[in-house]
Amino acid sequence: MKDLDSSALDCLAALADERSFERAAQRLAITQSAVSQRLRSLEAQVGQLLVVRSRPLRLTEPGKVLLRYARQLQALRTDMARELGSRTAGNERIGIAVNADSLATWVLPALDGVVQAGLKEGFGLELVVDDQDFTHDWLRQGEVLGCVSTVRQALRGCVVQALGVMPYVAVVSQAYLQARLPAGLNESSFANTPFLVYNRKDDTPALWVSKALGLRSPRLQERYVPSSEGIVRAALMGWGVGVVPELQVRGLVSRGELIQLRPEVGVDVALYWHQWKLLSESSAAPARVALLDLIGQALAAGAKKALI
Repeated sequence: MKDLDSSALDCLAALADERSFERAAQRLAITQSAVSQRLRSLEAQVGQLLVVRSRPLRLTEPGKVLLRYARQLQALRTDMARELGSRTAGNERIGIAVNADSLATWVLPALDGVVQAGLKEGFGLELVVDDQDFTHDWLRQGEVLGCVSTVRQALRGCVVQALGVMPYVAVVSQAYLQARLPAGLNESSFANTPFLVYNRKDDTPALWVSKALGLRSPRLQERYVPSSEGIVRAALMGWGVGVVPELQVRGLVSRGELIQLRPEVGVDVALYWHQWKLLSESSAAPARVALLDLIGQALAAGAKKALI
């Protein structure tokens, strides 16, 4: 296969991000017709359909393969510009996927140095949020170049690094405990106790209940609050029991604003950093650390401070 057109690959990446031809054209500062022409040229070159023209549009499996290639080329361009001491053209963005609880606790401080450097050098960092068991899917599909995940096994073409363990605890407000759970959480009070759940993918509250009460596949009375910070606030307001990172509520528990149920029971979630091996890794070592490696190093250092 001949060398692929980098501008066409940029179009594919923009279409994957924006999910429409119109928004992709606006992002690339070209016409919608130009986006279509470049995509058709790329599809003709590889001999396969890359995008399903639906609303919103979606990438085919061959399209996802090329998307991974396009993301890596963008990262390499960013690294080249950094080595040359010039700002990146078009304000390149490096996408990584993280879980909401890590984002709410330790990830932002860990990445602050990278982001501040990006402001000077012209590159951006894009954070995609999903449940920790599903961030790995974003990496597999080529949507991002790295992810924080509970998955231990590395994908082919990726490297993985253990970050540490995030303990989860169950908390309620003092008022809720006194009014609704005077004897604490037990098998008789469990059925009438609402649990605050991030979304339908979130199984951490059910895992905690299984450990605390010895129930197999417990059916929870769920109240969905799709925000880590929102779950803590809802627990403070007496909406129910929140199973949250101990790191996130340590101060609230020490001040008595939240009460920890069954302190001897917790759910330990092991986290790992995954990243693609960039296409240039077989070449001579660059003078500066590659941006994706820099992100991984920053996350590892931040996790070492915050996690077990």
